[in-house]
Amino acid sequence: MVAKQIITDAVTPLKLTDTGSDALMFMDEMKVSHLPVVDGSEYVGLVSETDIYNMKDPDASLGDQKLPHLNIFVNEYQHFFNVIGVMAVNNLTLVPVVDEKVHYIGSIMINNLVKYFSLTGAISSMGSIIVLELNQNDYVLSQISQIVESHDQKILSLYVTSQKDSTKTEVTMKVNSMDIQPLIQTFNRYNYIIKATYSESEEMYEDLRDRYDGLMNYLNI
Repeated sequence: MVAKQIITDAVTPLKLTDTGSDALMFMDEMKVSHLPVVDGSEYVGLVSETDIYNMKDPDASLGDQKLPHLNIFVNEYQHFFNVIGVMAVNNLTLVPVVDEKVHYIGSIMINNLVKYFSLTGAISSMGSIIVLELNQNDYVLSQISQIVESHDQKILSLYVTSQKDSTKTEVTMKVNSMDIQPLIQTFNRYNYIIKATYSESEEMYEDLRDRYDGLMNYLNI
């Protein structure tokens, strides 16, 4: 899934003729701390709530102010994992999306990412989570996949994380089975360290679905 597929219609970009007071009002309405600024179709940059509060005259137009427009955006064809990275690194509440000519085409809000990440993360599917710990040089995805498939199970999602100044890697995966004891035994035979496991019951699954639906309803307010 690429950036242009998760653009929201809820964000109205600021124009250079808008004032700082206008910007704060729009931010409050949209529950964000950042907004893109455009000049016609051209993307000018991103302004934050803090930038607006630091304006000498909040009733002056943005074009008349020397605002530190953040040159932050994603291309419309970037994968949404890249979008997550840009938002996380820059602590953003939304990220602008531009085309190849740096023309503004829309924005992605944090609630859009939560929604689509949940689909990618297989939240809507029942199963179990297994966290493996291994040396970075020992990580071989094909072997992990082969072990899982040898038990007639499938990997629904898989994430690899590494800590700085560490040679260890964590592999967190979700499989489509709640009976994972035989699978754990096989991983142990292959000398994998099982750091944690989480198995869902029918009741737990329904509870997670209710909580997830409640979160989605809240984010859509």
